[in-house]
Amino acid sequence: MANGRPDPRCVVLTADTARSLVDSVDAFLFDCDGVIWKGDKLIEGVPETMELLRKLGKKLVFVTNNSRKSRRQYSKKFRSLGLEVTEEEIFTSSFAAAMFLKLNNFPPEKKVYVVGEDGILEELKLAGFECFGGPEDGKKNIKLEADFYFEHDKSVGAVIVGLDQYFNYYKMQYARTCISENPDCLFIATNRDPTGHMTSAQEWPGAGAMVAAVSCSVQKEPIVVGKPSGFLMDFLLKSFNLETSRMCMVGDRLDTDILFGQNTGCKTLLVLSGCTALPEVQDARNNIHPDLYTNSVYDLVGLLQK
Repeated sequence: MANGRPDPRCVVLTADTARSLVDSVDAFLFDCDGVIWKGDKLIEGVPETMELLRKLGKKLVFVTNNSRKSRRQYSKKFRSLGLEVTEEEIFTSSFAAAMFLKLNNFPPEKKVYVVGEDGILEELKLAGFECFGGPEDGKKNIKLEADFYFEHDKSVGAVIVGLDQYFNYYKMQYARTCISENPDCLFIATNRDPTGHMTSAQEWPGAGAMVAAVSCSVQKEPIVVGKPSGFLMDFLLKSFNLETSRMCMVGDRLDTDILFGQNTGCKTLLVLSGCTALPEVQDARNNIHPDLYTNSVYDLVGLLQK
């Protein structure tokens, strides 16, 4: 809000702007947490919205920074919630991390250490990489005794850090040691989201919290492969014959979803069903402004039927 008045750059979705938006794009890119679901609870009206957009001939793609699951696992989650979405329509930060290594010719003799969960491990294995860490290392402890030396695998050539509910001191030290002591070891972050709707009840620390801990310990910034990085978009464009100017990114975060859309030339629609509230959008200090905003994706159905 500027001088007590709504920011003119914040345009609410109306029947006219909804029709104009749908007519101007061929594909909708949806974030998942806070847009499609919260935790394992589907947000009201999502099935009806997807059905309507598909009837209108729109391509639907799901782009999530949540690395806990692989594309296969996310497809299974969609089905469990009554939504038919194929693996090919899903782009995750766990998949992006594996593809980054593949496209950059990561040496096959090198290993990958994972601070994260099964989604990253599965995508790495599907891409042909040897990896370890993940939930198993969440069971390991360290005793800081005199003259204790922490052993690590010298063949680790990359450390990937993502959302990790099993994050602990052992993992942080393993990641720190590999990045600091193994020559040319890559430090890759799936994303830097500070929080996320891991359950339907409240927000929880996001991957950014784990990334910050490792980054601080090595005094080095990571390579970020998830939103708002354009790497995911580059891969998406190779998979579909689409132009970014004919896409709309729909998300609940300004600094990842909306910035990702803006960075890659998409139209942007912010929904207030997740992490962002309207006062944050209208705050004079905010410099990330979506093309349009609305309460939830379900609003599209009502507005397009007017």
